[in-house]
Amino acid sequence: MSFFSSSSDSAGTEGGGLGMKKRPGISAASGKGLRVGVVRTKWNPKIVNGLVDGCVAEMKRLGTTNIEIVDVPGSYELVFAARTLARSALKLDAIVCVGCLIKGETMHFEYICEAVTQGIMRVQQDFDIPVIFGVLACLTEEQALLRAGIDTNGKKGHNHGTDWGAAAVEMANLRRQYPAARTCRKFHNLH
Repeated sequence: MSFFSSSSDSAGTEGGGLGMKKRPGISAASGKGLRVGVVRTKWNPKIVNGLVDGCVAEMKRLGTTNIEIVDVPGSYELVFAARTLARSALKLDAIVCVGCLIKGETMHFEYICEAVTQGIMRVQQDFDIPVIFGVLACLTEEQALLRAGIDTNGKKGHNHGTDWGAAAVEMANLRRQYPAARTCRKFHNLH
């Protein structure tokens, strides 16, 4: 029996009339017995906390109760924290990195986005643990608020944190289904 939802009938439309794409099917995976770490940034707290609340609520809805939340200063620090959790004694089944970058007037946005994206991918590869990319990269604060499920200027948003929570549970189950993938092939280089 597959732990993935195969029905797209359960999917709703995202954004409530904003003309956005249809959401993927809602997860039917069981999160019972899973250990998940959530790393969140302190920057843009209204947005990030909304995303984390959605993520945690979705994991709990799926049965995950062992959730470790760690705070870091900003998105750049997400990678170090995810790496630290991945090799910790917590023996996590998945990690969700949550942050929000909003473009400013300088190139800082592009550099941080690229470094965080590559770093999170690298943690997954080095430790054979699902690390969910929950970092919004938005051009405006309004875009970020809507993606955190915070209605603004008469527009209804969708909390992407719920999608990341479901993804963490599904990927943790995939990891458990294929336990041989748990061997860290680069472990000797990570000390």
